[in-house]
Amino acid sequence: MLDRLMSRPKVSDEQKGRVPPGQYVTQKWPVLHYGSVPAVDLATWDFRVWGEVEDPFTFSWEEFRRMPRKSIHRDIHCVTRWTRLDMDFEGVPIRHILERAGLKPSARFVVEHAEQGYTTNLPLEVLDDDDVLLADVADGEPLTPEHGYPLRLVVPQRYFWKSAKWIRGLQFRAEDQLGFWERYGYHNEADPWQEQRFSDE
Repeated sequence: MLDRLMSRPKVSDEQKGRVPPGQYVTQKWPVLHYGSVPAVDLATWDFRVWGEVEDPFTFSWEEFRRMPRKSIHRDIHCVTRWTRLDMDFEGVPIRHILERAGLKPSARFVVEHAEQGYTTNLPLEVLDDDDVLLADVADGEPLTPEHGYPLRLVVPQRYFWKSAKWIRGLQFRAEDQLGFWERYGYHNEADPWQEQRFSDE
């Protein structure tokens, strides 16, 4: 274990302003998730938006691919302490989804619903950001199954478990509801710059 820690690349002076405390930089994109990689049939796949919205709706994969698209260039940070710099993601900006749904004034939180019953949660003000995407492309290639194919949320301002893989829906709520890892002690806010890894820290 000590040898592995000592072999991690040090953060350069140039990188210091981009790497949150306690993180190390990796050139790889590690694969981490709970449970198995789900099988996906795009012919029957759909995505649901509901809860505290004026116009709940469901869309198919074909409908998703016709929505407005956007690319972002961002660094991402995992609670397990790795950071990957200069990643490119492409997909549908979350603000397109919010505008189509018509959020009610009571909408203050969102629960991300993914395959196999996985959930995670965010305050609306974190979700409603111009760099949050429903992404189907990473670094110029379609997402691989291990990284969330066909679709994942990308929320660069939070530890990456808040960017749910295999996402299937967004439920808008008036009150917060803890997700899977949050119920097991992960920090509800998950701000990497504050090192909000676990709720008892």
